[in-house]
Amino acid sequence: MAFVEFENVGKTYQMGEVKINALHDATFQIEKGELVVIVGPSGAGKTTLLNILGGMDSLTTGKVLLDGRDISGMDRRELTQYRRMDVGFVFQFYNLIGNLNALENVELANQICKHPLPAAQVLKDVGLEARMKNFPSQLSGGEQQRVAIARALATKPEIIYFDEPTSALDPELTGEVLSVMRRLAEEGMTMLVVTHELGFARNVSTKTMFMDKGTVVESGPSAELFANPKEERTRAFLNTITQHEKE
Repeated sequence: MAFVEFENVGKTYQMGEVKINALHDATFQIEKGELVVIVGPSGAGKTTLLNILGGMDSLTTGKVLLDGRDISGMDRRELTQYRRMDVGFVFQFYNLIGNLNALENVELANQICKHPLPAAQVLKDVGLEARMKNFPSQLSGGEQQRVAIARALATKPEIIYFDEPTSALDPELTGEVLSVMRRLAEEGMTMLVVTHELGFARNVSTKTMFMDKGTVVESGPSAELFANPKEERTRAFLNTITQHEKE
């Protein structure tokens, strides 16, 4: 059994009389210690998929298992414990509390986790040992995102979900965050990352999934998928992004 199993998942939102199928028949697996990247156009269902895995949204059909536990069958209390104890989440925007310094922001893990890692230690691990007493307004975007990563790490999660962690950053700051994520991958942290950073996906991730129109079109070892995508939709997307990067 894989560490994460996402089995024929569908998600339908009801907007008045209109139904929106955000996901349909989405299936994939993640092994323990893998860094898996999800790529695809806007509206492909990437964030919906992460939210379901993170216990922040429910599914309409299918099943989701994490380490053999059926997340899709959990009640509200169980989901709250799951979000607090088992998973970490790093968003596009940092969601730091402005009147707390970096150390205090990470120490918030004490309120949701019984045995968190020391806040000072995880900040040191992400290269912010000298910035612990600085407030978010005194930190660069890359530093703020690294505080957010440290906060997620402090709860000792089994897996961390990243939703476009560098898209709000200037290009020169993106490398700071990707460097931390690369080190976490080398240490064996299980991660699922939605990103448009194709170089990171190609060179660092274990596996890449291409999503389009609410489903996983193609999934495979990153080097193989980028070198020889099997599906026409995957080839078209990668060609478009590659061409855009050259311009």
